[in-house]
Amino acid sequence: MKCLPDSTEERIREAAKTVFLEKGFDGTTIRDIAKAAGINSALMNYYFRSKEKLFQSVFDDQCKLMLQGMTDILNEKISLREKICRMMDHEFQMMMQNPSLMIFIMNELHKNPERLYATIGLIKKVVESSFTQQIEEAIAAGLIPSIDAKHLLTMIIANTHFLSVSKPMLMLSHNLDEAGFQDFAAQHLEYVKDMICDYLFKPEPVL
Repeated sequence: MKCLPDSTEERIREAAKTVFLEKGFDGTTIRDIAKAAGINSALMNYYFRSKEKLFQSVFDDQCKLMLQGMTDILNEKISLREKICRMMDHEFQMMMQNPSLMIFIMNELHKNPERLYATIGLIKKVVESSFTQQIEEAIAAGLIPSIDAKHLLTMIIANTHFLSVSKPMLMLSHNLDEAGFQDFAAQHLEYVKDMICDYLFKPEPVL
């Protein structure tokens, strides 16, 4: 049998990612992926025995894309204020560059929450990062008000990811073109960073 090129599996993965992000698990067929990859269904089955296994591989990769950069920043040895701002910048840029990512992940998790089990280790790394300890130390020192790190992370993620998820609605309701939306989103991000940091790091009272 003729040896198959090493790039075939990667080509299938890239095609699967494109189709799954567009159509989701239920709306995608093996034939769709094979067509996007420029191969036949028999070759698809040679590399991936089922649509479920291929989807899980793609889903895990997308979850890692979303979570790994966040984890790296949360564990950096920088000030809490800088960490919060850098994380928001990172999440904003990632969502702008991958606009379908969050919608894809949330849609699939709503349909089948068990799909997240394979990536639960990365989520634990986020929760157990040095960020949590940094928050607790800042609270103990009286530098910030009492707040659970999970709530702060949720505030950061919600306010950055929503810009990408709501892009079509924002462009339509505010009559924005692509350049206008990018300007609006960047300005909004700065407002949110100020809002969160002003809440956490209240200025010293003037006596």
